[in-house]
Amino acid sequence: MSPDAVGFALLILGLFLLLGKYIRVKTRWVQRLFLPSSIVAGFILLMLGPQVFGALAARAGFDGFAEAGLFTEAMLDTWSALPGLLITVVFATLFLGHEIPTPKRAATLVGPQLSLGVAFGSGQYVVGLLLAILVLVPVFSMTPMAGALIEIGFEGGHGTAAGMRGSMESLGFETGADLALGLATVGIVSGVILGIIFINIGARRGHTEFISGDATMSLEEQRGLFRHDENYPAGQMTSRPSSIEPLSLHAAIVCVAILIGWCILESLKWIEQQTYAQTFELFEHVPLFPLALLGGVILQIIAVKLGVDYLIDHQIMLRIQGLALDALIVSALATLSLQAIGENIGPFIILAIAGILFNCAMFWWLAPRIIPRYWFERGIGDFGQSMGVTATGLILMRITDPEAKSPAFEAFGYKQLVFEPFFGGGLVTAAAIPIIYATGPWPLFIAMAVVFVVAVASGLLIFGRRMKQAAAAEREAERESV
Repeated sequence: MSPDAVGFALLILGLFLLLGKYIRVKTRWVQRLFLPSSIVAGFILLMLGPQVFGALAARAGFDGFAEAGLFTEAMLDTWSALPGLLITVVFATLFLGHEIPTPKRAATLVGPQLSLGVAFGSGQYVVGLLLAILVLVPVFSMTPMAGALIEIGFEGGHGTAAGMRGSMESLGFETGADLALGLATVGIVSGVILGIIFINIGARRGHTEFISGDATMSLEEQRGLFRHDENYPAGQMTSRPSSIEPLSLHAAIVCVAILIGWCILESLKWIEQQTYAQTFELFEHVPLFPLALLGGVILQIIAVKLGVDYLIDHQIMLRIQGLALDALIVSALATLSLQAIGENIGPFIILAIAGILFNCAMFWWLAPRIIPRYWFERGIGDFGQSMGVTATGLILMRITDPEAKSPAFEAFGYKQLVFEPFFGGGLVTAAAIPIIYATGPWPLFIAMAVVFVVAVASGLLIFGRRMKQAAAAEREAERESV
C-alpha cells in the first residue's frame, strides 16, 4: 500500500467527519439523540461501503462495487488498521496533565461513586459470562469468550471494542470485535435515549435537585456548538512556539507515554516467556493500550516529581484524545462487519437486552441506596458511561446539573482515576479474553462475582451509611441556619 493511498484514505475520513458534523447541526432527530458526529460519519461510510452499497450493487449486476463499495480496498485496509493504533493514543492521554490523587484520598472522596462504577463494570462480566455458560455456548455453540462482550462493548465503547480486534482474532474469536462494536452502538444510542427518559421521570418524581418538569438543553448544545459569547479555552500555551509548538510538545509527550507502556508490555512478555509460557500465556495477547495508560500515569508522576508538570496541559491532551477518538470511531464503524452480526443475531440480541436491563437495574436500585444525596445527578453519569462512553455520562450529568452545583462532576472525575486503569478498556478488560481462552469462563466469572459482591456490599454497608449520616447532618445544619 502506497503512502499516497494511505493519505487519501485519511482525507476521505476527514471529509465524512465534516459531513457528520453538518448533519448533526442540521438534523433535529440526530440532535435529540446527541449522536456524536463521528458515529454519524461512520454509519454513512458503512452504508456506502461493501457491506451495504457493495452488496446491493452486486445483486443488481454491478460486480465492480462488490469488493469495496464506493471506495477502494486500500481505503478499507487503512481504515481497518486505524482503531488498533488510535486507541493507544486515547488511553495514553487519559491522565497526562491531570492531578493524580493518592488511593486513600480518592477512596475518601469517591468511595460511593467507585462502588457504583465497579458494580457496573464487574456486574456486566457476571451477567455476560453467566449467559455464555447457560445459553450462548450450549444453545448457539459460541465460544465462552462471548461472555466478555457486554463489558467490552457497553463499558468500553467503540474504542475499546475496535482496539480489542487483534487480540480476539489471534485467539480465534474473529467475530468478537464486530459483535462488540455493534453492542457499543446499541449501548450509546439506548444510553442517551433511556438517559433522557430517566431524567424526565426523575424530574417529575422529585429525584433531581436542580431541574423540574421536562429536561431540555439549549439548541446550541443539541447542535454541539458554542454560542458566540461563550468562552471555552481549548488549551493553555505551555511553551513558546518559537522553541516548539505546544501541540507538538504534547504529541511528543504522548509518544513517550506510549513507549513507556510498550517497554512495560515487552518486559512482561519476556518474563512470561521465561517462566510459565509453556502452560499459560496472558501478556502475549494483551493489547498495548492499557499499558499506554499506565505509561501516561508514570510520566505524569515523573513530571510532578521533577516540578515540570505545569508544561503538560490536560485540555490540550483532551484535544489530542478527541481527535484520535473521532478518527477511531469513524474508521471502526466504516469497516464493521454486518455479516458477523447477522450470523450471530440471536446471541447479539440476548447480550444487548441483558446489558441494558442490568444497567437500568443498577441505576434505579443501587445508586439511591449508596448515594442518598444527589444520587440522581451522580448516578446518571455512571449509567451513561456504562452504556457507551464517558461523554454520554457527562452529557446526562450536564442536563441534570447544568451549573455543576452538586459534587457529581468532581466525584465522577476522581472515580475515573481509579476505575479506568481496570475496567472500560483497562487491565481487566484487556486480560478478560485471554483469561477466558486459557482457563474457561468459570475463573473469571467467580473473580468478577466476588468483586461485584464486594462493590455492592461496601456501597450499601459502608459508604451508604456514611452518606446517609452526612446527608442528615447537612440537612440539620440547613434547618438550623434558616
